[in-house]
This record gives sequence, C-alpha cells and structure tokens, in this order.
Amino acid sequence: MSLRDQIAAELNGSSYPLRLTKDLRERAKAGGILIVYGASDDLMEFDGAFSEELGAWEGREALIDKQGVLDRDQIDDDDDDAIHSFVERKRGAKCIEALWDRGGYSWVYETDIPHTTFDVLDDADTYCRAIVIDLADL
Repeated sequence: MSLRDQIAAELNGSSYPLRLTKDLRERAKAGGILIVYGASDDLMEFDGAFSEELGAWEGREALIDKQGVLDRDQIDDDDDDAIHSFVERKRGAKCIEALWDRGGYSWVYETDIPHTTFDVLDDADTYCRAIVIDLADL
C-alpha cells in the first residue's frame, strides 16, 4: 500500500474539524504527500507536503505544483519577477476543484491528479470527501 493510500486510510472517518496529528503531518511532509480538505463553509485547506488555506466560498478552482498553491491574488502587479515565476509555474500546474454541497457532502474535490479519497464526518453525517495526493504524480 502506498503512503498516499495509508494516510487516506488513517484519516478516513475523522471528525470535523479535521486535525492532523504531528506525526501524520511530518510523515506526509517527508513523503511528499498533500492532504486537501474543507473547513467551515468557505475554506480549502492544504496540509502535509505544504500548508496553505484558500477562500472557497461556494467552491473554487486551485492550481498546485510541487512548490505549492499558485495564487495570482498574492502577487504584486508591479513585481515582474514574481509575475514571470507565476507564469512559468502555471504551465506545469494542475487543477483541483472544490465543490460545495454535492452528493451529501459539504465539500468534495475533483481533479485529474491521481489521488485517494477519505471521508471527514460531522457527528454521524458526511461533511467532506477529502483527497490525498502524492506530489510525485504532478
């Protein structure tokens, strides 16, 4: 079983809000494993290989690469080097779409990146169908 699958299996059935243990976070980071999940009604969380939080009110698309999340809103329009770097990274980036209120879940994620899913529960109800990605697959 791959590390990606092991981590997804360990997290499956976790309670909302999802809290990663220090050990799991360190194993994910060391192994290049990224965990993507929802928080509240407006956040897309990335943890493990890198940590990031994006606003995702009613859903959004996020671009990622091995270095992290590409967020054009974080780049100063007057910083030519940062804009050039963003454009270069975007060429190889992959998309993850956060979808709000789908199929009995508050959050689900769709992507062409190979991934393993796991469920986060809010009491007995499904809250989030989260995903685990191996950055080697990007």
